[in-house]
Amino acid sequence: MRTIRLRLPGRAGGNARAAAPGKAGSRLGWLDALRGWAALVVALHHFGILELLPFGGMIWWHFDLGVYGVMLFFLVSGYIIPASLERRGDVRAFWIGRLFRIYPALIGAFVVSILMLPEGDGSVALFRTGHNLISLVANATMLQDMLGVINGMGVTWTLTYEMAFYFLVSGLFALGWHRRSSAYAVGFAAVALVFGGSMASATLTHDLGSTRNLVLAAALIVLMGFACMLSGNPVLTRTGAVLVAGLALVLLLNNSRAPVFETLLIFATMFAGTVLYRAEHGQIERIHAVLCCGFVVVAGVAIGWMYNRNGMELNTWNSGWISWSTSYTGAWATFLGGMALRKRRFPKVLTWLGAVSFSLYLLHVPLLHTIAPLLGHEQRPTATGEKVLWVAEFLTVSLLAAYLMYRLVELPMQNVGRKLLKAVERRFPAQALAAPEGGARAVAVPAQAEPARVPVEVGAGSGGSGGSGGPAAG
Repeated sequence: MRTIRLRLPGRAGGNARAAAPGKAGSRLGWLDALRGWAALVVALHHFGILELLPFGGMIWWHFDLGVYGVMLFFLVSGYIIPASLERRGDVRAFWIGRLFRIYPALIGAFVVSILMLPEGDGSVALFRTGHNLISLVANATMLQDMLGVINGMGVTWTLTYEMAFYFLVSGLFALGWHRRSSAYAVGFAAVALVFGGSMASATLTHDLGSTRNLVLAAALIVLMGFACMLSGNPVLTRTGAVLVAGLALVLLLNNSRAPVFETLLIFATMFAGTVLYRAEHGQIERIHAVLCCGFVVVAGVAIGWMYNRNGMELNTWNSGWISWSTSYTGAWATFLGGMALRKRRFPKVLTWLGAVSFSLYLLHVPLLHTIAPLLGHEQRPTATGEKVLWVAEFLTVSLLAAYLMYRLVELPMQNVGRKLLKAVERRFPAQALAAPEGGARAVAVPAQAEPARVPVEVGAGSGGSGGSGGPAAG
C-alpha cells in the first residue's frame, strides 16, 4: 500500500477558521460535546455538588460522578488519539502537537495556582514535598503517578495514564501493530479480571533511594525516546517509540499507585475506544467491535463487584462496587449515545466547553480553594438561594478562567507548535517508517471518508483513584 501523507487543515492549505475546535457542525463535534460534558461533571464533582443536593448522599452511594466523568474522558481519548497519529502517519508531527497541546497549559496552570492559592493550601505540591528536584523531574515526565511521586496537582494523576497511553500507541504504530486494538482491549480487561486482586502495585519504589533511581531512569528513557522520535529518522523513531512504550508497560504493570484492576481497566477502556473508531471507519467488522467492547464493559462491572469492596474502595475513592459499576456503564452509555447522534448538531455551549475543557480541568480545584474563602464559603451554604448562588459563582469564575487560559495560552502555543513543525519539516524532512522485519508497514490511514479536521485530541483525563480526570487529549 502506498503511504499517503494527509494534508491537515490549518497547515499547508485549507481554511483554518473552518477547522476551529468546537465547531458544532463538525463531524467530530460530538466528541467536543462529550469532552465538555465530562469536564463539567468532573468540576462539579470536585466542587462537591452532591453535598448541596437533598439526596446527594444517596446518589453518591450508587453513582460516582468522578469515575463517570474520567472514564468518559478515557473513552474519548482512546477513540481519537490513535486516529490522530494514524491520519498524520508521522510520529514526530504527532508528538510535537501533543507537547505543545499539553505542556504550556500545564505549566501555566501551575504558575497561576501557585500565585493565587492561599498560604498553606496543599492543592499544589510541586515544590512542597521536601524533595523538590525529584518532584519536578517526575512531574515533568507526566509519569509521576507511576513513579511513586506525589502529583504536582491532585488532578494531574490522570495525565500519567494519558501519557502512558500515548507511549503505547506510538510504539505500536512504529512496529506496525497498531491495528490490533481489540486484542489489547480484551487483553488488558482479561488480565484485570483474572489477576486484578492478586497483582501487586507500587513494587518498584519502596523508599527515597528507589524512588530517586526510578525517576532518574524514567527521565533518561523519556528524554532519549523523544530525541529519537523527533529526529525524523525511521530507525531512530522506531527505537524511541519502542523505548517509551516499554517504559509505560513496565510502569503500569508494576508501579501504579492505583489498584491494578483499576489501572488495567483504564487501558482496556481506552483501547476499546479505539476499537469503536476502527469499526466506524470500516477497519474491522462491527460484530467484532461489539463482542470486544461488550467483553470490556462486562469485565468492568465484574471487576467492580469482585475487587472494589472490603476496603479496596478507599483506594478508588468511591463508595463501593455498585457506585463503581453504575458509573462505568454510565460513561459507556453516554459515549455510545453521543456516537449514535454524531451526525447531528450539538449545542454550541457543549462544544465550547469541549474546547476549554483542558484548562477547566487543570484550574477548577485551585480556583475553588482560592475563591471559597474570598466569597465567604468556607462552610457549605444551607439555604437554597445561597447554594444556587455559590454554584453560579464557582462555574462563572472557573469557565471564565478556563476561557482566558485557552485563548491566551493554549491557542497561541498550539500555533507555535504548528509553525515549529513546519520549520522542522522543511529543514529535516521526516522519512516514512519502513516496515519492521516480519511486521506490517506503519502507514497513514488511506484518505477515505475522513473527518474534515484532526481535533485537539481529548483527554488527559480518567476514572481512577481520586475521581478526577482531564481532557489532555483534546
